[in-house]
Amino acid sequence: MSSVLSFSDVSVTRSGTTILDSVSWSAESSERWVILGPNGAGKTTLLQLAAAQMHPSSGQVVVLDSVLGSADLFEVRPRIGFASTALARRVPRNERVIDVVLTAAYSVTGRWNEEYDKVDLRRARRVLAEWSLSHLEDRLFGDLSDGEQKRVQIARAVMTDPELLLLDEPAASLDLGAREELVQLLSGYAQTDTAPAIIMVTHHVEEIPKGFTHALVLTEGTVHSSGKIDDVVTSENLSAAFGLELIITKDSGRYTARAA
Repeated sequence: MSSVLSFSDVSVTRSGTTILDSVSWSAESSERWVILGPNGAGKTTLLQLAAAQMHPSSGQVVVLDSVLGSADLFEVRPRIGFASTALARRVPRNERVIDVVLTAAYSVTGRWNEEYDKVDLRRARRVLAEWSLSHLEDRLFGDLSDGEQKRVQIARAVMTDPELLLLDEPAASLDLGAREELVQLLSGYAQTDTAPAIIMVTHHVEEIPKGFTHALVLTEGTVHSSGKIDDVVTSENLSAAFGLELIITKDSGRYTARAA
């Protein structure tokens, strides 16, 4: 195993407010992490650091052997797959699905004057097939359902065979059917030998795919608990983190939560 991500005593402060406070944590290439925690816990900020999209106020973040603040981020970012609602907002609504995925090769959103060869096109179509999107190839991104848009974002994120895949609430706003379809696809992908390290932020334990190996729980910008998923996603840990007595159960590899 090799480390793909390392946080050492990392803090982020904005306008006098501490968002992350002395966070130390690392992820290995073979691991699939879920990040849990209440609103305002610092989950999205942590993911932005992992995506090399911002720098810490203090401490050290190492992403794919590159130290943020001293590395060329334009060389690091193409090695990272990132799917988020913020990214979806930058995709032109009139962009064809095939082009949304294809433009990942140049790390741009919106087809312009770049040139792609047949290898790029074959790769994009293969990824669309893997995420059950082939039938949407010529549809416009803005005409898709939320579930379809989420899957297109993930297909785009894996288009370049990233070494690190970051997913910011990929199942947010989806109905039950769309959520379960996405979770099933993510589960299959996470359990393949060729998948990269995966880090996914979610608010709901029901959205954790089978095959995820580790969990990190944040609360008020600090690490509450971290480690192997069954040791972390427990009634005791999540009750403390969310400030409500919760009962966490697991059946057939999937978690559920309810108030006690």
